[in-house]
Amino acid sequence: MTEFAPLKNDRLLCAIRFEPVDTTPVWMMRQAGRYLPEYKEVRAQAGDFLSLCKDTDKATEVTLQPLRRFELDAAILFSDILTIPDAFDLGLYFAEGEGPKLKKTVRSEADIAALPKIDMNSSLDYVMKAVTSIRTALNGQVPLFGFSGSPWTLATYMVEGGSSREFRHTKQMMYATPELLHALLAKIADAVVDYLDAQIRAGAQIVQIFDSWGGALGHRQFAEFSHRYNKDIVKRLKAIHPEVPVVLFTKGGGLWLDIQADSQADALGLDWTMPLDKARHTLSALNAKKALQGNLDPATIYGTPDAIRAEVKRMLDDAYVLDKTGYVANFGHGITQWSNPDHAKAFIDAVHDYQI
Repeated sequence: MTEFAPLKNDRLLCAIRFEPVDTTPVWMMRQAGRYLPEYKEVRAQAGDFLSLCKDTDKATEVTLQPLRRFELDAAILFSDILTIPDAFDLGLYFAEGEGPKLKKTVRSEADIAALPKIDMNSSLDYVMKAVTSIRTALNGQVPLFGFSGSPWTLATYMVEGGSSREFRHTKQMMYATPELLHALLAKIADAVVDYLDAQIRAGAQIVQIFDSWGGALGHRQFAEFSHRYNKDIVKRLKAIHPEVPVVLFTKGGGLWLDIQADSQADALGLDWTMPLDKARHTLSALNAKKALQGNLDPATIYGTPDAIRAEVKRMLDDAYVLDKTGYVANFGHGITQWSNPDHAKAFIDAVHDYQI
């Protein structure tokens, strides 16, 4: 195990544990990204997105870039949710202007049986090297997030062969041959547990599971084909690393807080469709002590700094309706490539300026 510097800013970890905080912790999903000119420079040097992820020094550099500009309370590993499908030998590539694609799809029993067991220290060792390098470079400044896609979200890419709006093939599998989809989800869940465990061992201090497409499911299907696996992953991780906080983020999942609360996750991420005061009251009625993370619409950044500050105040007023902690400010999804970095700074500073 590498020896790391002690953590100087533990505001985010305190908030998730419902301990008192001096101000609201804040970070941004996709905070290392195309809205920053310095990121674009390093990405151009790397050649393409995957090469950037696999270059330890460059992945470390782009992770640290937003922390030089903004007073963020966390860093997040620079990587992609599709590293697991890539390690399953499905041939991940990024088509210019089209997003991620996979050369092979997984649609039959034979396809599922052919998926190899992933050795985290060989095909995904570049991720662990990046985690250790970033944690070392942070020198205790802020905690480091590791992350993974959820089994359902990863399955949609593996079955469709890329991103999708209709999820036609995945949903066909779900309704016509549910046992096949369950077999695939179980295999992915095993890989996600190993992946997050390896990231924690490499230096991640908190992990997030991104269920980006969970909201595409019906409510019963969400419980059966998504949350069931997320809950299992968290339980297995907590058995190995009880002290490491886990955030579950389901895009479009605000309606299902009752389902999501039934897990050992420490915090639930929300998108902008769910009012934070309503979320607090719902969880309180369920007697579920879960911190919340989110949930500003990333497009808010297109507004004026004054408009951003006003929206932040409304969001935080909602977040603190019951407790004066147990909350991490963020967007409801990733910051977009068209965002003005100065406006991102206005968002972060407005969060810190708010009197709890």
